[in-house]
Amino acid sequence: MCHLPLARSAHRAAALAALSLAPVPGRAQNPTAFVGVTVVPMDRDRVLRDQTVVVENGHIAAIGPAATTTVPAGAARIEARGKYLIPGLAEMHAHIPPAQQGQGYVENVLFLYVANGVTTIRGMLGQASHLELRRLVEAGEVLGPRIWTSGPSVSANNIRTGEAADSAARATKAAGYDFIKIHPGLTREVFDALDRAADREGIRYAGHVPTLVGVPRALEAGYWTIDHLDGYLDALVPGSAGAPANPGFFGASLLRFLDESRISELARATRVAGVWNVPTQILMENLASDEDPEVMAQRPEIRYMPARLLETSLDQKRTILEQYPSADDRRRFVDVRRRLVKALHDQGAGLLLGSDAPQWWNVPGFSALRELGALVAAGLTPYQALETGTRNVATFFGTLDRAGTIEVGKQADLILLDANPLENVGNVWRNSGVMIRGRWLSRAALDERLDQLVVSR
Repeated sequence: MCHLPLARSAHRAAALAALSLAPVPGRAQNPTAFVGVTVVPMDRDRVLRDQTVVVENGHIAAIGPAATTTVPAGAARIEARGKYLIPGLAEMHAHIPPAQQGQGYVENVLFLYVANGVTTIRGMLGQASHLELRRLVEAGEVLGPRIWTSGPSVSANNIRTGEAADSAARATKAAGYDFIKIHPGLTREVFDALDRAADREGIRYAGHVPTLVGVPRALEAGYWTIDHLDGYLDALVPGSAGAPANPGFFGASLLRFLDESRISELARATRVAGVWNVPTQILMENLASDEDPEVMAQRPEIRYMPARLLETSLDQKRTILEQYPSADDRRRFVDVRRRLVKALHDQGAGLLLGSDAPQWWNVPGFSALRELGALVAAGLTPYQALETGTRNVATFFGTLDRAGTIEVGKQADLILLDANPLENVGNVWRNSGVMIRGRWLSRAALDERLDQLVVSR
């Protein structure tokens, strides 16, 4: 768990207090104007140069040429010439710590997302405390990204019968969760019962694809999202290939049985089914790469990772290297997954940004930025990669009328960057500040709080 030293001065305490609360919806705020900024609206692959963007009461009130757009009286001016404004990002395979780890730690994790411009998260392992946290964030009492959350997950450990699946669907819906999270191990019979119950209750499900279910059935059933590309390598194995029953780490034990000519067909079937994917590619590349885990532990963002999670990251990396000692096999594992990502995009199947944080090597917020790089490495352009965390997310949630792009009337969840991310997606690391719900958090204010989150080893 993070060790957070006390603020050393009244000034620092005041700065941290200023970051602790987001604006309350409906409460009037002073306007803010980004002056002279280059806007990356994300409605298509383009930029709008030398613009003034005015934000009032949590929404974008005006966008226009800096020379002719009026800055309202009393507005806070952010001089932004030479900088780039993009929509806030979404982390679509996020984790929110359980309440047992302490409210302070939970709020610190939420802040790590925000500090990197992640203004929406989809929590993939929910509990009752997350429903209250969602309320507090929406009320402006806790600073954090907009929260969508699953209920407690269903798996072979807790759902073994059709009756239990039916009860889980009803309970998840009744409690007010947004969807059901599926973990491995469900039998086909139990999954089919869950599918029927979810349809009846009007609630979606997402996550892993149990081996006994398989991607073809998952597509037929209409998963909300398949996460980690789970089951896709299994689906590339011809029925007569004689592959082992245990696919290993996300299909890594199946490499010599794969028929890669099936990738396009599988991607096309995914698009026809209307099923979205959250690849979490950086999670797999972190573990399958040749990089020395001790060198990985020196990454700048690891300073914010609790010691316990760093130790499990090191252990998991060593385990994968021992389990799959062939560097060629591990490189092929990464390459096949990259080909799947590119094929899904090319076939028009929906892709969403997600990295699985906090998780092995993945520090909240930072890992979403790394995932953007992994998507570009898979063959997407920077614009296409950014789409997975902006416009695509709003399309997926059905919120494109109020989110996902920079347009008048939309939510003011924004990131101000020092360089053009459409030229180099790595420029998402160079943020000058984040706006969430219309509240501006400058680079200095973000760094002030981040300094308090460095873990004592």
